[in-house]
Amino acid sequence: MRPENPKHTFLSMTLACLLLVLLVTALPALAEEENAPGAPAGTKEVSSTVNKAEGKLGKATYYADRYHGRRTSSGAVFNQRKMTAAHPTIPHGTKVRVKNLANNRSVIVTVNDRCRKRNFEIIDLSRAAARDLGFIRQGVATVRITPLGDREL
Repeated sequence: MRPENPKHTFLSMTLACLLLVLLVTALPALAEEENAPGAPAGTKEVSSTVNKAEGKLGKATYYADRYHGRRTSSGAVFNQRKMTAAHPTIPHGTKVRVKNLANNRSVIVTVNDRCRKRNFEIIDLSRAAARDLGFIRQGVATVRITPLGDREL
C-alpha cells in the first residue's frame, strides 16, 4: 500500500467536516417545520387541540397498585381511592375534566403528580377515576382532557 497524498487527506477531512456542520445546522430547522407551533424541537404533536374550552384529545391510563401510599411530586401521599391524576405539564392543584370518548362518562380530578412526557397527550389517573370512567379492564382509554377554571367547577 502506498501512503496517501497529504493534500487529498486534508481535502477529504475538510469536506467531511463541512458536511457534518451542514447536517448539524440543518436538522433542527427541519424538525421545527414538522412540529406544531410552540412544541419543543424533536417532538411531533399527535393530540389534536380543538380549542381551550374543548380541551385536548389523548390517552388515559391509571396508576399501578404499587404506587398507593407513595409520595407524589407535589408532596401529597397518593391514594388510589381519591380523584387525582398525573400530567406532564398541567400545574399541580389544577382541576381537570376527563371524558371517556367511548362511553361519554366524565370525572373531575385534581392534578397532583407528574408523569413522563410522551409524543402524545396522556394523563395517568387514580384507580377510582379510571373505574368511574369505565376502563379498568381495558387499561387505557381515549379521552378529552379539559383544564377547568374556578367558575367551571
